[in-house]
Amino acid sequence: MKRWLLATGLVAVSCLTPRRSEAQPLADRYRDAASRIIARATKDSAAWNRIAELTETFGHRFSGSESLERAIDWTLAGMKKDALDGVRGEPVMVPRWVRGAESIELVSPRRQVLPTLGLGGSIATPPQGITGDVMVVTSYDDLKARAAEARGKVVLYNVPFTSYGQTVQYRGGGAVAAARVGAVASIIRSVTPYSQRTPHTGGMAYNDSVPKIPHAAITPEDADMIARMIHRGQRVTVKLTMSARMMPDAPSRNIVAELRGTTAPDEVVVMGGHIDSWDVGRGAMDDAGGVVVAWEAIRILKELGLRPRRTIRVVGWTNEENGTRGGNGYRDAHRAELDKHIAAIESDGGVLKPLGFGFTGSDSAFAIVKQIGALLAGAGSGDIARGGGGADIGPIMALGVPGLGLNVDGTRYFWYHHTDADTVDKLDQRDVALCVATMAVMAYVLADMPERLPR
Repeated sequence: MKRWLLATGLVAVSCLTPRRSEAQPLADRYRDAASRIIARATKDSAAWNRIAELTETFGHRFSGSESLERAIDWTLAGMKKDALDGVRGEPVMVPRWVRGAESIELVSPRRQVLPTLGLGGSIATPPQGITGDVMVVTSYDDLKARAAEARGKVVLYNVPFTSYGQTVQYRGGGAVAAARVGAVASIIRSVTPYSQRTPHTGGMAYNDSVPKIPHAAITPEDADMIARMIHRGQRVTVKLTMSARMMPDAPSRNIVAELRGTTAPDEVVVMGGHIDSWDVGRGAMDDAGGVVVAWEAIRILKELGLRPRRTIRVVGWTNEENGTRGGNGYRDAHRAELDKHIAAIESDGGVLKPLGFGFTGSDSAFAIVKQIGALLAGAGSGDIARGGGGADIGPIMALGVPGLGLNVDGTRYFWYHHTDADTVDKLDQRDVALCVATMAVMAYVLADMPERLPR
C-alpha cells in the first residue's frame, strides 16, 4: 500500500512539474548557445574592420552634415546586404550647429595661438573677436565669491577632472554662470583626466534670463599655464574669435534593422548606439562602435541560426550628441508599442574591454539579468550592477522599459572623448569582438527566454 501511494504521489508531482527545458535555470538552458555566440564573435575582427571602414570612409558624422547622412545610407545598405529584417531609416529632424572658423590667441604676456574647440551650441564672437583679460576660477563657488572681479573679463574655469559627471557641469553651464556676473566670454579647461595638448568639445546650454556669451575649451596644459601666469602676478590677455552659428533644423534618420522573432515578433528587445558624432575626430569610440557591435550581434545570431522567440531590434540613433532627437523620436514613433518592449540595451561608453551591464528595472528583473550575466563569465563580462541605461534609451526607460547600459573598462575613454583623437586605432580588436559577444548573448537570452522580463 505504501509503495502504491508513493508511486501515485510521484505521478502527481510529475504532472505538475514544468518540462525540464522550461524549469532549468537560464545559465543551464542557454549555456551552449552562449558558448557558440562567444566563440563566433571572437573568431575574427569583422566588427573592428567595420568600425574602421565606417569612420575612415565618412569621418565625423555631426547632426545636419552630409557625412552623417552618407554614413546612414552606407549602414542601411550594409544591413540589407546582410539580409537583416525590417531594414529602414525612421525620419527625425535634428538641430544643425556649424562651428566655422575659431581661434584663441594669447596676447600677453606673449603671443601664442592656443589649441581650442568651441563648445557645441555656442554663439559667435563679433567678427573682430573679443579681447579681454582672463580671470581664472576653480569652481562656481569661487566665481560667486569673486563676482565683482568678473565684469568685462574672460572667465577661465580651470577645474581638474574628477569624474565626468562632476566636471562636465562647467562645460554645460559655464557660460550662463559667467554671463551672470558680467563676463564677456568663458573658457573651460577641457573635460579630461589626461591630455597631450588636445582640446575636447561637447555640448553647452544657455539661459534666456542672462546674456549669451561665447563659450570654448582649451587644453589642460594651457589652462594650468594661464593659472600659473596669473599667480605670478602677470596680466593675461587673450583674443577669442568664433564664427559659430545655428542653422535651421535638418532631416536625418534613426537606423533600424531587426532579427524577427519566431513566435512573438511583436515583442521587442531593442539595442544599439548612436550613429552621429561630434564634428571633430571620427567618432570611433563615440559612438560608431556602439552601432556596429549591435549590428554585428544580430548578424552573428542569424548566421548561427539562433533566431529568438521575440524580435531583436538594432537602432543607430541619430543626434545623441547635441539634442537627443533620435532617442526622443524613437519614443514618439513607437510609443504605442512600448508595453511590448521587453528591454532596451545601449552601448555608448566606447567598445573597450567589456565588464558587464548596469541595469535599471525591478528586483525580479534584476535577478534574471544576473542569471544571464553568468553566461558571460567566459567573455569576462558577467558583472551585473544596479543602475544602467543611456541617453538614447532614456526616453523609453522613463515610460517603464527596463534598461541596460554596456559597462566597459573606461580608463582611457575620456582621454579621447570628443576630440580629434577619437579614431579606430584606440580600440583593441579583441575587446570589440568581446563587446559583440556580450551584447549578443544578453539580447538573445532576453528575447528567447519563455517568460517576459518582468517590470
